[in-house]
Amino acid sequence: MAHTVDYYLTITSPWTFMGHDEFAAMAKEAGATINVKPVDFGAVFEVSGGLPLPKRSAQRRRYRMFELQRWSRRRNIPLNLNPAFFPADPTLGNNAVLAAREMGLDAMALAGELMRGVWCNEKNAADPAYVAGIADALGMDGSAVVTNAQSAETAALMLTLTEEAKAEQVFGAPSYVINNELWWGQDHLDFVRDVLLNGTASLAEKPY
Repeated sequence: MAHTVDYYLTITSPWTFMGHDEFAAMAKEAGATINVKPVDFGAVFEVSGGLPLPKRSAQRRRYRMFELQRWSRRRNIPLNLNPAFFPADPTLGNNAVLAAREMGLDAMALAGELMRGVWCNEKNAADPAYVAGIADALGMDGSAVVTNAQSAETAALMLTLTEEAKAEQVFGAPSYVINNELWWGQDHLDFVRDVLLNGTASLAEKPY
């Protein structure tokens, strides 16, 4: 049975970026449908106990750098550990991904390339010209994507998806939800693969 995955992400998350291509490939192999759902994780953190990076303890920030290097090597992704445009406002980039989805375009491809720009190529995902250029390079109408990303309708949809993420108990990016079961983090993609490719049963009893 082909599954549907609700994929909660933000384009400024290096963890989302490092798992993005592998997740897309396994979903394609399994014939799964991906519901691309960029959300405002600042708002999610407010209700889930999460902290933005500058407010985390020194120990956690230090360990994060080790983990980024480990997973960069594991995934063979030349990650920039200190990109020029991070932290940056993810609103435009996230909304562009959402706008592309609503326009029937390849939102997964756009998200992947916007994240690659941030984490590998020193690009600013808050720059409308950059976002439009990436969309153009993917064969989209970049100007239309950015215009729709800046619309009131897309902003309202972002709020709706963010509230949905809270209701689904999402607390970090990336999160993958299949049949109401959540996996957080690209380091859990092996579990997602088991469900998508092997039909492994989910939890018999959910503790929530």
